[in-house]
Amino acid sequence: MSEKHSNTSSFNVPLLAEHGELAHTIQDHKTIASHSSDQDTVSFFCTYLNGLNAIAGVGILSVPYALASGGWLSLVLLFGIATAAFYTGTLMKRCMDMNSNIRTYPDIGELAFGKTGRLIVSLPMYTELYLVSTGFLILEGDNLSNLFPNAKVQVAGLAIEGKKFFVILVSLIILPTVWLDNMRLLSYVSASGVFASTFIILSITWTATFDGVGFHHKGTLLNWNGLPTAVSLYAFCYCAHPVFPTLYNSMRSKHSFSNVLLGCFLLTTAGYVYMAIIGYLMFGDEVKSQVTLNLPLNKVSSKLAIYITLVNPISKFAMMTTPITNALKDLLPGRYKNRVTSIFVSTVLVMSTTIVALAFPFFGSLVSLVGAFLSVTASILLPCLCYLKISGTYRNFGYETVCIVIIIMAAIAMEISGTYTSFMEIVHRL
Repeated sequence: MSEKHSNTSSFNVPLLAEHGELAHTIQDHKTIASHSSDQDTVSFFCTYLNGLNAIAGVGILSVPYALASGGWLSLVLLFGIATAAFYTGTLMKRCMDMNSNIRTYPDIGELAFGKTGRLIVSLPMYTELYLVSTGFLILEGDNLSNLFPNAKVQVAGLAIEGKKFFVILVSLIILPTVWLDNMRLLSYVSASGVFASTFIILSITWTATFDGVGFHHKGTLLNWNGLPTAVSLYAFCYCAHPVFPTLYNSMRSKHSFSNVLLGCFLLTTAGYVYMAIIGYLMFGDEVKSQVTLNLPLNKVSSKLAIYITLVNPISKFAMMTTPITNALKDLLPGRYKNRVTSIFVSTVLVMSTTIVALAFPFFGSLVSLVGAFLSVTASILLPCLCYLKISGTYRNFGYETVCIVIIIMAAIAMEISGTYTSFMEIVHRL
């Protein structure tokens, strides 16, 4: 992410704004929190790269599994979710165009529904970040235990082996990065995401084409029972909406933000579709929740893909957890807001994600749950509801209102079916 967002990010505001921050009224709307803003100096190209980095994430590893779950025709749903997510992104832009005071995603919720709206937006946003961070640890544990299946260590007479050992090891490696308060440094570290995603795609393509794996599986046309899982995983791929206000406010030419979104969604969707197709053709219904777990370990290209996969979550973990630690620190009394407390809160947060990763080590089911409930809520449902309220469009039941209502109804259906399916998968695997 660009360095320009370090002071205006939604990651730096509390769940509920303090009373003194509510200082600006726009016509008949609720007041929203005022935030200091940096100079709007980020170019179109830099904003575009930041957008790619925000949207293209570890979801690229799970799209082959999503396609295997739903069948070839489920790709239609991927395009539908991508279109809906792009449209809701433009709705967020319109909300920000209506009020120059908006700096964060929770600000949009507060402008629409007051303090309750800020809380409604903040809770799924921070919960999503927490579970995504937990998913990083599970992903690391899965891939490292696949590379080193016999790893084992003795601690005080207690044997820790396999996936559990690597989850704990990676959490210890990550721990110093979450102690950093320099968001600018973390942003530069996180920017490797675009390169990593591209390299993973190229490495897996090389493995299939030149290392003997091939494209021999035909797959299933449609699997009705797997559609909820497929939809949930597809939705997880487009969970970057909380970052959009930051990108918008840092951009020099804000009127071009819709073009930035269009370019980002087109390129990332093309990458997701390509990865889903080649992964499904390579491994068929046997593809795992992370396609890297299917790769032959005796090939250099496979090892490179796995190693890049391991580096990417480590570089992104701190970016994901910093918003949560900042929100937690904002809840503390002023006398406790110091460097020691900051390190303590960050450490406790990493410990909690480690415990959750050890207790529920099911990457596919966890990502599916996040996509079904939190990503659909934050990226599709809430932008629609906030836009209807802020713009007053709901008063005129026209073509746009009908489209938004249809998207809301579809989002609710995805949430219910996907959340139930994902939750039951987790329960059955415990």
